[in-house]
Amino acid sequence: MTLYINCCPRSNSRTARLAEKLLNKLGEYEEIDPEREELVPLNEERLNYRTELIGKGDYSDDIFMYAKQFAAADIIVIAAPYWDLSFPAELKTYIENIYVTGIVSRYDENGRPVGLCRAKTLYYVTTAGGYYDERYSFDYIKDLAENYFGINESVLIKAEMLDIVGNDPERILAECIEHYHLD
Repeated sequence: MTLYINCCPRSNSRTARLAEKLLNKLGEYEEIDPEREELVPLNEERLNYRTELIGKGDYSDDIFMYAKQFAAADIIVIAAPYWDLSFPAELKTYIENIYVTGIVSRYDENGRPVGLCRAKTLYYVTTAGGYYDERYSFDYIKDLAENYFGINESVLIKAEMLDIVGNDPERILAECIEHYHLD
């Protein structure tokens, strides 16, 4: 199963358009929109509750639903526009909710993380109005995927410079689709 994490709040999102091209190539998928799912950041009460359940080895509560779904996916596709030198906050909130020791990772005898996710590939799809610096978004996701989740391959699909005066955003998107063979 391909899991599509849609962090594109705009209805006319260029990032979502690129992601949809990729998803059409990959086939069937299950979509999660963290904003529509009303995922919330962990606060003290939720964190304590979750920690208590993890300590008991009890992963039956719905608080673990998204972590289980993420860990079971064969392919992960994250679509997140490049906003203010990062990605939308809803993606960070989603990560907070899925990073559960015992489901997506565990720690070895030396305290190092060992990924437990089934996916072999994570695709990160993004667009930027100006220059895209992957250090502030993709590199973070890639590091989590490869060093904490156990996902061996992280692929960046990006279109940048879309809002620079004189640039044709539709042409840039079309070139991106061609470059990544998304048609």
